[in-house]
Amino acid sequence: MSWLQRYRVKSLVRSSVWLPPVLGIVAALLLHQVIRRVDLSLGWKAVLGPEGARAVLAALASSMLTFIVFVFSILLVAVQLASAQLTPRIIALVYRSRVLKWSLTFFVFAFTYTLAVLSRIEDSVPQIAMWVSVYGNVVCIGLFVYMIDHVGKSLRPVSLLTRVGTVGQEVIRDVYPRPVAGTEEAPTNVPLQPRGEASRTVASRATGAVLAFDVTGLVDLARRADCLIELVPQVGDFVTRGDPLFRLYRGGEVIADRQLHQSVAIGPERTMQQDPEFAFRIVVDIASKALSPAINDPTTGVLAIDQIHRLLGAVAKRQLDTGRLRDESGALCLVYRTPDWEDFVSLAITEIRQFGGNSTQIARRMRAMLENLIAVVPPQRAAPLRKELELLGRGVERDFHDPEDRARAASADSLGMGGRT
Repeated sequence: MSWLQRYRVKSLVRSSVWLPPVLGIVAALLLHQVIRRVDLSLGWKAVLGPEGARAVLAALASSMLTFIVFVFSILLVAVQLASAQLTPRIIALVYRSRVLKWSLTFFVFAFTYTLAVLSRIEDSVPQIAMWVSVYGNVVCIGLFVYMIDHVGKSLRPVSLLTRVGTVGQEVIRDVYPRPVAGTEEAPTNVPLQPRGEASRTVASRATGAVLAFDVTGLVDLARRADCLIELVPQVGDFVTRGDPLFRLYRGGEVIADRQLHQSVAIGPERTMQQDPEFAFRIVVDIASKALSPAINDPTTGVLAIDQIHRLLGAVAKRQLDTGRLRDESGALCLVYRTPDWEDFVSLAITEIRQFGGNSTQIARRMRAMLENLIAVVPPQRAAPLRKELELLGRGVERDFHDPEDRARAASADSLGMGGRT
């Protein structure tokens, strides 16, 4: 199995909502066979007669089917409303909820098991199978109440923002495993065009966003072919069919195009797996919509800045990627584009500062964030933050005409309004 196939299987298991319920159907049919044999070996029979058992199980099955359709319908509506209020990019994150997946799985399991038991009732009623069916449906009621409570709370802005921040921190630690040293210079995102003319260019066969790529596999290909491979787009970039995907230098004729295509995953929408910038993008989009004139919700913008503060602090403590990998002999074998510290700072702050220019809450919370980060990040990473702090100050001078309002907006406040620096 190639790296791309493994990646697609993992993504399917991680993000699909339908796969666990399908497994629940299979599990229900298998469990019914096991319990049926146990009933036959023990010889236990329920007190309820066959006709009564059929009536009970038929009512449970029909009710459960209606219940499943109802649950799926309200979940779709709730997620769509939340995405319209915040950002459509949260839909995939919501559907990855384990509580949601396993609740739906148990509902489908109970429905399938009830149908299986109903189809096997003859002259007598198996006692254990009847118990499992009836009590399984009762458990579904309690599980439904828990799921609704969980989903309702998880769709709140603060819950979604916190979850994006948590996932974003995990991605940052995974992509940038090494902590930055106190005197270590952060790599600058300089042009990575290798010297000389490319001996070969491999075009993309698909259209979509670059989701991830096989770093180890590409390094191994370049080492065995004694060449230099350049991945042209950055993770998260959009490519169309025919766009340059790879450039090969110093040979590489033995590497087949298929091997290179199997090393890159391209899909319809960005994911956070190898793209820590996407976590910032989601949070900034939520803040931007909250600060729009149609919604005008600066408190949600402040909640978004809380997570921006958290994510920027995590990035500042990691040694960022240089986009250059060498083999055991020290020869450069793989080159790719990667964001630097200035890219993260610009993405995290610029749009929120512009859209929230007239909000006292946003100005005060952003100043508190920048001042705190300047004090705690490694010294070599403070310059872009100072630049953003200067831009924030100039914006306050420009947008707040009243001296008292200007002085208030120029103060730092960890809560936006009502807190302390």
